Amino acid sequence: MTLNKEVLEIRQRIKVRPSPTNEPAASWTGVDLVNGTQVKTLTVIFKSAGCRWGKAGGCTMCGYVYDCASEPPTLEDYKAQLARAMKKAEKFPEFMVKIFTSGSFLDEQEVPSEARDTILKTLADDPKVVKVLAETRPNFVTEENVQECLKILKNKPFELAFGLETSSDRIRRDSINKGFTFRDFVRASEIAKKNGATVKAYLMLKPLFLSERQAIEDIVRSIDDAAPYADTVSINLCNVQKGTLVEALWEKGQYRPPWLWSIVEILQRAKATHPELPLMSDPVGAGSKRGPHNCKTCSSDVADSLRTFSLTQNPEDLSKADCECKELWRKVLELDDFTYGAPILD
Repeated sequence: MTLNKEVLEIRQRIKVRPSPTNEPAASWTGVDLVNGTQVKTLTVIFKSAGCRWGKAGGCTMCGYVYDCASEPPTLEDYKAQLARAMKKAEKFPEFMVKIFTSGSFLDEQEVPSEARDTILKTLADDPKVVKVLAETRPNFVTEENVQECLKILKNKPFELAFGLETSSDRIRRDSINKGFTFRDFVRASEIAKKNGATVKAYLMLKPLFLSERQAIEDIVRSIDDAAPYADTVSINLCNVQKGTLVEALWEKGQYRPPWLWSIVEILQRAKATHPELPLMSDPVGAGSKRGPHNCKTCSSDVADSLRTFSLTQNPEDLSKADCECKELWRKVLELDDFTYGAPILD
């Protein structure tokens, strides 16, 4: 059985409740860096027709595919989704908008061009919106659609975000089942930059079938490889989402989310090598069994230090706590390759 077929069989067993198409899947406010300055943000996950890759099987760790609409939203639905989300930022003097669809904003089969253009025009006409970010798979990036987005935004700063996950094509294929190559990312990034957009690369710490040490080395190497093409690198820590292959193996005791100490080490090493490259990490679900965690004593404080570092870019803000569990983490790095194994890298 192929990896994609295994993922698809799990997806087909999950029952998804119908939900209103005029409400976003989720939206929230936060803070991010824009040209080195902390700026309020509004993140909107639009309820779209659904990730085309996810419907065909998709990524081993992604449960966001279940956030899609039960039927394709209309243009009026998309307008209503944006309006509902924008209310959360109405008191901000200025803010950045991050657009996600649990798929690809530039895939016209997922988000029709009319809806895409209407969303961007609404943001372009709002003087409080200082920057727009949109996530897409790199294979949907073309000279034409990047130029069209920038034209609609009236040259308002525009950033394309890619779920690169790793620079290793083998890990992306045999662990994550991502469906594109590093070369695809490079091509899309070069198109974006050539036309005046910036690039954000998302990496994934510890997908399936990697030991803790191998996961660390993969991200450090991936930051090095992505740095020439990305203006920002954000490291997501794998968590256990419902209806995924990661969950199926986690329930059997065959997967553990990454240690928070691992991302601290990664950021310390990578920032020393790339001092001018913004590096970020917001550990979703930190401290829980399904999320990245150390022990109960230190997980919360270490996670907070990661969020602080993401805004300051100062390595001094990374946790220097000397919790007892740190020694256990070191032992894991030493022994995990022997006790757990890593079949895709053997």
